[in-house]
Amino acid sequence: MIYLIAGLLIFLGLHSVRIVADDWRSAQIARRGEKAWKLGYTAVSLISFGLILWGFHLARQDPIVLWPRIPGMHHIAAPLMVLAFILLAAAYVPRNHLKARFSHPMVLSVKTWALAHLLANNTLADLLLFGGFLIWAVVAYASLRRRDRAAGVAPPAGTTKGTVLTVIIGVIAAILFAHWAHAWLFGVSPF
Repeated sequence: MIYLIAGLLIFLGLHSVRIVADDWRSAQIARRGEKAWKLGYTAVSLISFGLILWGFHLARQDPIVLWPRIPGMHHIAAPLMVLAFILLAAAYVPRNHLKARFSHPMVLSVKTWALAHLLANNTLADLLLFGGFLIWAVVAYASLRRRDRAAGVAPPAGTTKGTVLTVIIGVIAAILFAHWAHAWLFGVSPF
């Protein structure tokens, strides 16, 4: 469990720097250069993400069950995961209504992903992993929205074409991930 906790603290802590120490971050970028900052950020992110995966894998070998599984929760988690993939696609597909409305659909995707997995799972490792990401996403989203309002930043207006493309990409990605990649990557089939 220590690897999971360490990975989460480092990964989510690093991804919270802009929330809690934006001036420090700006000073580091000014001092070291944007390229060096991004390289270090990426390296620490990858290492800590690896710790999360390794720690979660180890924790799943001897799970600490916190509550009995609630029947039917995977039926609620499945459409939430489709929504999470649509929101993830919205972060990258230009000029879609979801990005225009919510500004930061990737963070909403993380919220939705975490909530879906908390509903469908019941171990301490699940609570740490998905609960940690859910708390981070709630705080990050509020911070990003405040920063956007203060700076007067708004994403471009969405178009029907962009929105339809977003939904199609998100649904296809969700289907492929659920039916193939989830079991291959994590050893667990959602169905």
